Amino acid sequence: MHDLTDMMVNVDIRALVSSPRVKHGQLEELMLQLMGGLNKEQSNFVRVLTQNGRLTVVAEIAEMFEVLRAAAEKSAQVTVSSAFVLSDAQQQKIAAALKIRLGCDIKLGCNVDKTLLGGIVIRMGDKVIDGSANTRLAELACALA
Repeated sequence: MHDLTDMMVNVDIRALVSSPRVKHGQLEELMLQLMGGLNKEQSNFVRVLTQNGRLTVVAEIAEMFEVLRAAAEKSAQVTVSSAFVLSDAQQQKIAAALKIRLGCDIKLGCNVDKTLLGGIVIRMGDKVIDGSANTRLAELACALA
């Protein structure tokens, strides 16, 4: 599915898929040829998307699939942003605390955001735990105003 998602980022392919001049049958065969080496289920998936005019939303479909798969596997993808690189011990401590709090396995991804000044911001889907210095300073400014 990732190959199909990557393909749909291409401007030329998106234009071809969106064109009313290209018939569904032609588009279906072209997509199957471009994908190459698909098994029966994958081929059927591409056919269904093509026949229903849903190739342009394949990225959203993939994202929703990952959310459902994570829920079924009782795991969560969590992104931690911090002002500085987190050590392995810090990452393990955060993952362990989140595992207890959320009750599922945690797949932790970390990135550095120098604009935070200090602290961390934890994102899991649409949930955010903001412990950054920026937020604390903004809260203090509101309290003093």
